[in-house]
Amino acid sequence: MKSGLDVTLLALNYSPEPTGNAPYTTALARRLVDDANVTAVTGFPHYPQWSRYEEYPGLWKRANDHGVDLRRVAHWIPNPPRGLKRLLSELHFGFHQMNVPWGRTDAAVLVSPALFASALCAVRLRFPRRIPHAVWVQDLYTHGMMETGEGSRAAVRIAKTVERWLLKDADAVVAIHPAMRERMIRDLGADPERTYVIRNWGHVAPSVSHKNDARARLGWEADARIVLHSGNMGRKQGLSTVVEAARIADQRGDDVTFVLLGDGAERAELEALADGVPTLRFIDPLPDELFSDALAAADILLVNELPGVKEMAAPSKLTSYFAADRPVLAAVDPEGIVAGILAEAGGGRVTGSGDPHALLDGALDYLVHPDEMAAAAAAGSAYWRSHLSEDAAITAWREVLATVTERKHQPTTL
Repeated sequence: MKSGLDVTLLALNYSPEPTGNAPYTTALARRLVDDANVTAVTGFPHYPQWSRYEEYPGLWKRANDHGVDLRRVAHWIPNPPRGLKRLLSELHFGFHQMNVPWGRTDAAVLVSPALFASALCAVRLRFPRRIPHAVWVQDLYTHGMMETGEGSRAAVRIAKTVERWLLKDADAVVAIHPAMRERMIRDLGADPERTYVIRNWGHVAPSVSHKNDARARLGWEADARIVLHSGNMGRKQGLSTVVEAARIADQRGDDVTFVLLGDGAERAELEALADGVPTLRFIDPLPDELFSDALAAADILLVNELPGVKEMAAPSKLTSYFAADRPVLAAVDPEGIVAGILAEAGGGRVTGSGDPHALLDGALDYLVHPDEMAAAAAAGSAYWRSHLSEDAAITAWREVLATVTERKHQPTTL
């Protein structure tokens, strides 16, 4: 029986987008319908390639998504999404998002990014009476600008002011990793008593195929030594390092192939940079079943980050990597969030970011230690089963929403 609670999710990304925030926002919305009335106000699908999916035309669309009252609004989609273009895109989306009917709302969940759209929606939630809401922080926006070098000092100050206000104004703030929670409290003024950690969960089921069978399904060589990176190809991933590592492998005659699976704003530039490098392949995004096979077919799964990226996010790909029962190699800051997760899980090795020689040599050395790789794969899989459960995360979300509503707020129509 439903509780009668009316929940509104306000997020830029939603299914069928295969990566980033969308799988988690979608899963939360669909799971909450078991005991609440759920509305989701989102954008049209465009991520990770940052262009509108052709099968989703129009300016406005309303649909029933597994019991979720899904309301999509159009916005300008820049490519690449950087600087002022991204700000204007978020403001455009937020303006449309806050000016469509939301229906009856007891509590809202705002997903950041998009930070500025979330801030506009938070303003609307104050009128005609204040609606309790939680902010779900998937990336630390200000830290992301500083760590990737995007935006002037003035832009960073503006973003930090908005982010501080959004987190301090919220009835609850949800981080996806303890280090992010500490940063939000220390640097952005979030209230420790209202700031929670709910980790992103493994949203892709592991492949049931053996590695060789998975390779056969994908048309990959059975004897190739494959290092695979999946997901968004954006600035913070720093994938030019992978291109250069592949180039060095070709020049030295090393027996290894790097695979970049996915899409993103940087893909075209990366493909141009990789022209004539036979040790690097690009693969378009795959449906869930084939995506799971691709992870299972790799020898090593790679996390790569731009030098300087340290604490802005916990990459969602790690949950899928651990579920795939494959060892992970992380070319990241050794003091950052990814390195901390790998150390906690025992799921793989860390090598420094931004050094193609170190990345290549680290991968080659890993490949000649099969016992270490097998142990890391098993440890990561065990960590996924014990720490990254969707059921546990949804239960925690229900508790957060129950806390912020406190049952004294009356439903309001917006």
